[in-house]
Amino acid sequence: MRQIVDSLTDQDPESGDIVPWLAQSWEINDDATEFTFHLVSDATFSDGEPVDAEAVKANFDAIGDLGARGTLAQGYLTGYTGATVVDPQTVTISFDEPNAQFLQATSTHSLGLLSPASVQLGEDERCAGVVGSGPFVIEDYTPDQSIVLTKRDGYDWGSSLFAHDGEAYLDQVTFQIVPESGVRAGSLQSGEVDAISSIGPQDEAAFTGTDVQLQDRANPGIVFNLAFNHGRPLGADPIVREAISKVIDRPQIVDTVYTSQTKPATSILAETTPYYDSQEDLLGTDIDGAQQLLEDDGWSTGEEGIYAKNGKKLSLTISWSAVIGTNKPALELIQQQAAAAGIDLQLKELQVSDSATVIAEGDFDIWWYNVTRADPDILRSTYSTSLSNRYSLPPSELDEVLDAQGAVADPQQRAEYAADAQQLIVQNYYAIPIVELTTVLAHGPNIHDIAFDASSRIQLFDTYIDDKG
Repeated sequence: MRQIVDSLTDQDPESGDIVPWLAQSWEINDDATEFTFHLVSDATFSDGEPVDAEAVKANFDAIGDLGARGTLAQGYLTGYTGATVVDPQTVTISFDEPNAQFLQATSTHSLGLLSPASVQLGEDERCAGVVGSGPFVIEDYTPDQSIVLTKRDGYDWGSSLFAHDGEAYLDQVTFQIVPESGVRAGSLQSGEVDAISSIGPQDEAAFTGTDVQLQDRANPGIVFNLAFNHGRPLGADPIVREAISKVIDRPQIVDTVYTSQTKPATSILAETTPYYDSQEDLLGTDIDGAQQLLEDDGWSTGEEGIYAKNGKKLSLTISWSAVIGTNKPALELIQQQAAAAGIDLQLKELQVSDSATVIAEGDFDIWWYNVTRADPDILRSTYSTSLSNRYSLPPSELDEVLDAQGAVADPQQRAEYAADAQQLIVQNYYAIPIVELTTVLAHGPNIHDIAFDASSRIQLFDTYIDDKG
């Protein structure tokens, strides 16, 4: 999506500053309830429609009608009361309460602009293809196999972060899904493909001493974690949640499954997220302490060394999908660590396309996931009980803190609220942070200027291939 959809603003991945893109400038009123954007002239969607104030209004008005796949964008627009078209190139977005995080949200691909025709599409139709104003357009899409993008002729309204003006350098880009790690690595080394992602430690070792280049950036936002369904008895049990957290050896998982650039989680937010606050003291391994907690709560070891109480095994199922190749081995190791301490964790792999429905229907014990966003408001979108509340959390002090961090404009105050939110989530084990996702690419020496945006998604506008290597 990042290659075909432009946003109103962009976010500098180094400084975190918000900079112009489709909006060349903007004003925010004193209480952060009105955001007025002044759009660049002559930008168009690839179907020829203009990127104007009416298009911006159509996009934001439609987000509230999206279903489960739109919860992230809907969270960004909490309190949205409407968009006012001031003139063809000026639009004001209004909220019924302060929404300090909204400006950063306009830099995300989740609030990227679609053509008015694409805005009218339903969720499933959007997944089959949309029209944006970006430097590439979709030429062909085969679900679960590949997508082919071609350069947009005449593109000339790139982000102010781009290194050159005009059209992208690459004429065509093909993304292929190759599940097997060894096949991906072999395809790169043979020159069959130009770049690969989902690099495993075995790939990293194989590339040592070759001309393959590794490029990495830690993803901001919510780290990979075990998120409990609090609507189920074991997920709602704080003793069970804490015991599971204590039996997990995060450094072992990182050393075994991930590349050398990856770090164990030290909070529910990754270190690269603005207003990150370490909760490392709450995330150590203490198997004896976990077992003592369970036994004090009436659990005792039963068949095959698994704890049981009132005739029921301490058994939960982790649901997950193979969005990246490291998910399965990481979860298998977590399963082994838990079993060694007397806790049974079963694994249930889902198709990516089924994930949103499973989450929306609450049909899971534990969900393995991460969410990338370079702003702490991702915590409100995910854990506020006044929003989608996909984990069925009970209302608590956490709601007030999450609302406060999303509303205050003062950086110091916002940092304090964001730190409080991270502490409440971790110390109550609402979710158990495991590992920070780090995006690692491998490419040949003739590939240049693959960029990471602030959310660590690749940006290919400035990328080029040097035939001389």
